[in-house]
Parts: sequence; C-alpha cells; structure tokens
Amino acid sequence: LHVDDTVCRVMRALERNCLTDNTIVIFTSDNGCSPRADYAELAECGHNPSYLFRGHKADIYEGGHRIPFIVRWPESIEPDRASDQTVCLIDLTATMAEITGYELPDSAAEDSVSNMSIWTGTATGPVREATVHHSINGSFSIRKNKWKLEMCPGSGGWSYPRPNTDEIVGLPPIQLYDLSRDIGERENVQDRYPEVVEELKSLLSSYVKNGRSTPGARQLNTGSKHWPQLHWLAESEM
Repeated sequence: LHVDDTVCRVMRALERNCLTDNTIVIFTSDNGCSPRADYAELAECGHNPSYLFRGHKADIYEGGHRIPFIVRWPESIEPDRASDQTVCLIDLTATMAEITGYELPDSAAEDSVSNMSIWTGTATGPVREATVHHSINGSFSIRKNKWKLEMCPGSGGWSYPRPNTDEIVGLPPIQLYDLSRDIGERENVQDRYPEVVEELKSLLSSYVKNGRSTPGARQLNTGSKHWPQLHWLAESEM
C-alpha cells in the first residue's frame, strides 16, 4: 500500500506539471527479498516474496535476482507492451546514453547493453548475449537464452544448501538448469549437457579476461584479488 501510494504521488506530480509525455518513469526494485522478512509468517498469509523462484536475497538462484521492471514513456513506448527478453539494471546506462546521444567511452559501462529497441518494440532478437551475476559469497552464474550455469554446488548464499556446510557434501561442483522447463531450478542437468557447460564456462571466462561482456577495447579486471573465482575462471581458459 505504501509503494502504491508513493508511485501515485509521483505520477500525479508529473501530470500537474504537464511532464507526463516526455518523462521516463521506471519502476523496479532491489534484488531478492531478505530472509529477515520471515518467510514462514508470510506463507501463513498466502504470500511468498520469491513467488515460484528458488532462493532469496544473496543466493545464486533466481529468487535472489529476479525483479519487476516496468517502464512508462508515452512519447516513445506503446502501452501494455511486454517483453520476455532478459535485461539487467546495468543496461540503464547504455539505454540512457542512446536516448540522450551520449557516447560512452570504452572504460565505462563495460557490461551495459542498450534496451531502447526492446522499449520501442523494434528488437529482432536478444539484445544481450548473456547475463552474469553472483551470490554473496562470490560464486558466479551466467545465463544465455534458456540455459543458466551456476559455478557452485549450492545456493552460494543464505538458503539451503548453504556454502561451507555439510549441506553441500556430495553435490556436483556446478549446476546447470534449463529455465524454459525448470524455472524453479530443481533439476541439475550439468551431467547431461557437458557441451552447454563448456560453452557457458568459456563465455564467462572470456568476459573475465576481456574485462567486459560488450564489444570494445579490452579492460583490466581489477576484481580478481577480491573475487578468487574470477582469477580461476580467467586462468582456466588460458
């Protein structure tokens, strides 16, 4: 109710000042819901903050990363348009650069992809080659089309199975999920599709070595000393 009221106040302020048509309004959120929200109590009221996705904030699973993303821009976006493309909040930098005509240097927004063609409905294919994210313990994941590879045996975060506990003993060191048929990430198929695993590992390693996931000059990846997995990924493909 608080969120709805706040959004309403913003929209009415735009209308009062005749700024509705040429103002871009974006409604989105932080990633994942914290387990401090008391999932058990919420479940008693029929509410699951993670919906049908596995995990929550800090995890490598979809429940830790999926968020709402709604854009309103009457001047350029038709109402009620929806897209199933995978986008990331870092894409806002490249998107706004395209809208304003600003040319980003190679050393900025190395992983940002403009979503303008999605907004206007002119995209003819995926705008992102792949999407990378990580859990709170630094375990990385890469998603390309329907496939999602997770470079850890468990959640990499706060939900079961947790890292550095007996919960992950005996589990495969990596996870691969076909999100088109298993959005809940319950069936690890890494042993059935070794070619997909190798493709995604190689792509992730190339991003680390190039310091970017978009076209442009190679950039230094200064995160290696803070993220041991980055160093391993870069070295494993050399």
